[in-house]
Amino acid sequence: MKALVAIKRVIDYNVKIRVKEDGSDVEKDNVKMSINPFDEIALEEAVRLKEKGVVNEVLVVSIGDNSVKETIRAALAIGGDRGIHIGTEGALEPLGVAKILAEICKKEAINIALLGKQAIDDDFNQTGQKLAAILNWPQVTFASKVEIKDDKAIVTREIDGGLETLEANLPVVITSDLRLNEPRYASLPNIMKAKKKEIIEMNADELNIDFKPRLKTIKITSPKERGGTVKMFSNAEDLVKTLRDKEGLIK
Repeated sequence: MKALVAIKRVIDYNVKIRVKEDGSDVEKDNVKMSINPFDEIALEEAVRLKEKGVVNEVLVVSIGDNSVKETIRAALAIGGDRGIHIGTEGALEPLGVAKILAEICKKEAINIALLGKQAIDDDFNQTGQKLAAILNWPQVTFASKVEIKDDKAIVTREIDGGLETLEANLPVVITSDLRLNEPRYASLPNIMKAKKKEIIEMNADELNIDFKPRLKTIKITSPKERGGTVKMFSNAEDLVKTLRDKEGLIK
């Protein structure tokens, strides 16, 4: 049985995001990058399934420029067996990513596709769902527990009313939630071993897929900075007057 884990290279969650002066994008030069946290959780789950003997191979796939290979190496150090780097110059939308991943799933005869539920840079939360639709596979999103028994995935997921447990036939697409597991740190020996693991280079154009963008970013702006403290008022009239005349929050 083979598992695919899709990972995305994003700005590290500890870094304060800065918007470029022209509002075209966020600043990424000389900024610490890392594996998307939800993808790291998906990777950890795939490695655990391998340690249980459920999965024979963990395939790590990432899309982007040459800097992505560093992220793939980090994933291989955590426990991935092989990597595939899909080379592109521009950022892809979830539909384009899902189309590429679908081709890899078919080519590699994947049984379980594990993805993070969303990326922390765009928060689209769409790729896993679109991948399942393209492949016509069952999907279970926001997983907080995963078990594989008799060619079936038994997945517990969090919903508004509590917990929901679903059973899906393999092959299946599963997206990870925060409570699925606690990702491990890569040990030094595994980091050294990862340098020798195979990373297959592919160009997105070779796949003959239409991944042109359907969306256009008009402008990116930083959120308004929070103001200072506001004094308490002894009566409602003074409060309303301040909110209306000084703060402009009500009319």
